[in-house]
Amino acid sequence: MMIITDTHTHLYSEAFDDDRAEMIKRAIDLGVQRFFIPAIDSSYTKSMFSLKEAYPDKVHLMMGLHPTSVKENYEEELKHVEEMLATHQFCAIGEIGIDLYWDKSTLGIQQEAFRHQINLAKKYKLPIVIHCREAFDEIFELLEEEKDDNLFGIFHCFTGTLEQAHKAISYNMKLGIGGVVTFKNGKIDQFLNQIDLKHIVLETDSPYLSPVPYRGKRNESGYIINVLEKLSDIYQLSKEKIAEITTQNSKEIFNI
Repeated sequence: MMIITDTHTHLYSEAFDDDRAEMIKRAIDLGVQRFFIPAIDSSYTKSMFSLKEAYPDKVHLMMGLHPTSVKENYEEELKHVEEMLATHQFCAIGEIGIDLYWDKSTLGIQQEAFRHQINLAKKYKLPIVIHCREAFDEIFELLEEEKDDNLFGIFHCFTGTLEQAHKAISYNMKLGIGGVVTFKNGKIDQFLNQIDLKHIVLETDSPYLSPVPYRGKRNESGYIINVLEKLSDIYQLSKEKIAEITTQNSKEIFNI
C-alpha cells in the first residue's frame, strides 16, 4: 500500500464543517496516511486538539502564529504559542513567516514574530514551516541571520524561481509542493526536475490552492493524488516511488 504524506493541510478549517469525516476518509482511502496540521492562531487550537483526538495515529499538529494573524495582539498570541509548546507535543513550529500580499504595514511585527518563533523552534529542536507570500527577500534575509545547525524545516507552498529554490534548500529547507505545480502559469513545473527529489515534500494546503482539475474549488487532502501524478510526470518516476521518497523526506523533517 502506497503511503502518501500531506505535509500541510488545514483539516480544522470551517470549509470542512459539513463533511470533515467523509473528506478525511476519502483521503485515507487514497493512501494518505499522514496529515500534518499547521496552526494559524489561538482561535483554532481547540479544534486542532479535537482532530488529534479523533485521528491520533494519522494527524500531527504544529504550533505557531501565521503571519496574517500577526496583529496588535501578537505578543499575547505568541504567549499562547509558548504555553502550548511547554505543555503539549508538537511536530513543528508553523506556519510562520512573512506575508506582504495582504498587509505591508505589519512587516515590522511580522519579522519580530517570525524571528521569535524561529528561536522557539531551535529551543525545542523542531522544524519550522514557512509561509512566504510576496516576501522572498525579507524571509531569506531573516534566515541568513538565523542560520545554524538547528535551523531546518519546510518552505511551504514553494512558488519561487530555481535560484530561490536552491537558496531555500541551502537553509536546510525542503520545498513543499502542492496544487501550484499543476497550474499552467505556476512555472515551478518547468524547473522542478532540476531539483533532487530528496528536497521535496508533498502538500495540499487544503482547503486552499486546489490542483487542476479542481482549481477554484475547495481543496481537500485527497487531491494530493493530482500533485503526485504531476510529479510522477515531471520526474519520470512511478507514483509509488514519488510517494515513498516524499514520505521519507517528511519523516526526516518531522521525525515522525
